[in-house]
Amino acid sequence: MWSLGGDDEEPVGLGHTERPMSVMSRRTSVRDMETEWEIVESGPADARQTVLLLPGGMCSARSYAEVMAEPSLDGVRLIAATMPGHAGAPRPDDFSAEHYVQITAELAKSKGVDVIAGFSMGAQVAFNMVVSGAFAGPVVLLGISLSSPDEPLLFRAIIRLGSVLGTLPAAVLKMGIAPMVKKAHLPPERQAELIADFKNNSTRDMRRGLLAYADWLRHDDDRARRFCETGVPAWFLHAEKGDGALTDHERATLGACPHIQVVTLPGEVFFLPNEAPEPIADLVTQALAAA
Repeated sequence: MWSLGGDDEEPVGLGHTERPMSVMSRRTSVRDMETEWEIVESGPADARQTVLLLPGGMCSARSYAEVMAEPSLDGVRLIAATMPGHAGAPRPDDFSAEHYVQITAELAKSKGVDVIAGFSMGAQVAFNMVVSGAFAGPVVLLGISLSSPDEPLLFRAIIRLGSVLGTLPAAVLKMGIAPMVKKAHLPPERQAELIADFKNNSTRDMRRGLLAYADWLRHDDDRARRFCETGVPAWFLHAEKGDGALTDHERATLGACPHIQVVTLPGEVFFLPNEAPEPIADLVTQALAAA
């Protein structure tokens, strides 16, 4: 997550699901470097299909607990991996989009991943993996931004200030997360878990990550068209408000592709994996069927 922007049953948090989960660290060799991944895993280790779940900026692997608890994903091996440099995970040597593609593609290959689902920054990484040819399987992209206009003006201003004010803007952004989490339709104990993960973020790492993200957004080369040309099945999910957006051109270009579905949730949703786990699980199930 970088962006600012029925049933009576309560969402299920990491500590509340009956589905067995394990938390572990893994070291994956990437050329001459090692990347340490914090991983939350559920489902059978010998499952026929595996899904890699990539959290948003500042979020941990635990942010996917609600999605991992969805009954429609029973029998699927689900691997959520905290992006290096986020939520207290060891920082990468390089925060560039290209480096995240490189190390995440290596992780996906080592785990035999069939489908990738990503939220916000995690969706950006999955998007770049497809466009670069590093991953050819179906993807589910949640709350992704493809260009600078997709992000709120205030958020872009905070990032720009980081280039002259150091870590101060990142610290302000970090302080603003807790009130946003408290507005989410989640039990208080689950809100507390998410806030604790956000507090683990280093403002130094946040600043480096935000500047790299802004640089990627600025270099828009009609990304919607490029993704369409890959032919890879994909599902783009946004809420009407709260999680970023797509420009009219991006939405029209993606919507015209026969292998892409553009889905919009009604209302305002900011923390998509936590507040909308059922529709996300449904899209992941569709992606698995296409794999």
